[in-house]
Amino acid sequence: MNWITNYVRPKIRALVTKPDVPENLWEKCPSCSQMIFHRELESNLRVCPHCGYHMRISARRRLEMLFDEGAFKTIELPEVPLDPLRFRDRKRYTDRLREAQAKNDGDEAIIVAHGTLGGHPTVIAVFNFAFMGGSMGIAVGEGLLAAARLAALQEAALIVIPASGGARMQEGILSLMQMPRSVAAVEIVKEAGLPYIVVLTDPTTGGVSASFAMLGDVALAEPGAIIGFAGQRVIEETIRESLPDGFQRAEYLLEHGMVDMVVTRAEMRETLARILGLLRDKVPSAEVVTLPVGDEGAPEDEPEPEIPPLPAEEGSDVRT
Repeated sequence: MNWITNYVRPKIRALVTKPDVPENLWEKCPSCSQMIFHRELESNLRVCPHCGYHMRISARRRLEMLFDEGAFKTIELPEVPLDPLRFRDRKRYTDRLREAQAKNDGDEAIIVAHGTLGGHPTVIAVFNFAFMGGSMGIAVGEGLLAAARLAALQEAALIVIPASGGARMQEGILSLMQMPRSVAAVEIVKEAGLPYIVVLTDPTTGGVSASFAMLGDVALAEPGAIIGFAGQRVIEETIRESLPDGFQRAEYLLEHGMVDMVVTRAEMRETLARILGLLRDKVPSAEVVTLPVGDEGAPEDEPEPEIPPLPAEEGSDVRT
């Protein structure tokens, strides 16, 4: 009996039982449909190694990727009313907020952190698309204002990385008011004479693209990112025309002068550090040597050229 229990039964169970394989070991690329091992994908910063498609990345992972040695400090966002309109559709707005907070590392769709980037003091406000589509409500507007004030206080550059579908419908007109408030946040930084850089990621649409996202001193974008106000289908139905290929993609906007550079995720930190160095370093990059007048090696004064006399006209009393 022991032989059947200890040997035969486990063999039979092993034949008929499927092994427990974690479901998140492989991920399918939305662009080329290739299966990618999760460790390879994470080591490649969630960029497909086959086609270069840039998948969405968490807000904290992006902060670790940009700050020097991945070290940064986050700030606590100002308190705001949770449900000012007592909104309810299929669920209460407060229930949606609790679900989003439980699934994400953060209480809102924006995280504000400060540290150094390329040795320069920097404040970064990054959106988390996984939190209700990165929608911009009162808390996001307060977060952008807090980031701008912190940058002005620390005399640091401000980098904003939006990933949003636009305004948050559950807050109605109050969410739309965050558009001018975010513009006011940008003005705080610019009046202080500090750099304001925007890194446009997929997607940057709606009221976000119509406000602070297009006001950067330098506008960068990730490859293939959707950037625009209304969706392509809505535009086509409105104007009753087909839009060109690649419309609202980062590369299309680069060709038409809407963004300054399209930068891959692997090169983003180095590019931002170089831009900050150009904007913030006051020391000339090369040594300037000046020679005092009169010392050896100084260029001698060249003699003034002789001016020939003017020829006399006929009938004139002028004689040379």
